[in-house]
Amino acid sequence: MRTKVKYAVINRHRNEYAVSVMCKFFEVSRSGYYDFVSRIGKAERDAELAKKIQECQDRTDKTYGYRRVWKWLKDKNIERNPKTVLRVMKKYGLLSEIRRRRKWINLGQQVHKYKNLLNRQFRTDRPNTKWVTDISYVHTKEGVLYLSIIRDLYDNSIVAYKTASRQTVNLVLDTIRLAMKKEKKRVAAELQL
Repeated sequence: MRTKVKYAVINRHRNEYAVSVMCKFFEVSRSGYYDFVSRIGKAERDAELAKKIQECQDRTDKTYGYRRVWKWLKDKNIERNPKTVLRVMKKYGLLSEIRRRRKWINLGQQVHKYKNLLNRQFRTDRPNTKWVTDISYVHTKEGVLYLSIIRDLYDNSIVAYKTASRQTVNLVLDTIRLAMKKEKKRVAAELQL
């Protein structure tokens, strides 16, 4: 049990039992208990510094570590020890979010080998004869967003696109289905004319 919790229990039961007996039972010092009691109701000493650090982190989208926050505070004429800034940031949960570089790994050998139908011939003289597809990774605050697109090589127009929070086979298949559906609608509209 943490010392602060022990002091709180002693304080709650101070009218029922002797403080010295409870301090012996919980193996804490009486002076520590009375120091705890003297601080009850007083404003947290780090609260003002935490507000300033919070302001800094809000402005910088929580990207500053404690050293940069310390320099930012110093520029605002708030002189504190860098280790104090680190302690307060830990205490109030204001540490920066560490963004690690993602290591892209090959998930194994390619199972299917397909014939190269385009053979680097990326030009075409008619629409909808050559489509290409790709998946792009868009980094956002919530994580990675996967964008699957199908492009017509005739005029480089986007035939269809889909987004998802996970990269799955269904993302690609849904994009293909959407492209086919749009193409069927276009052909049907042309036939009605």
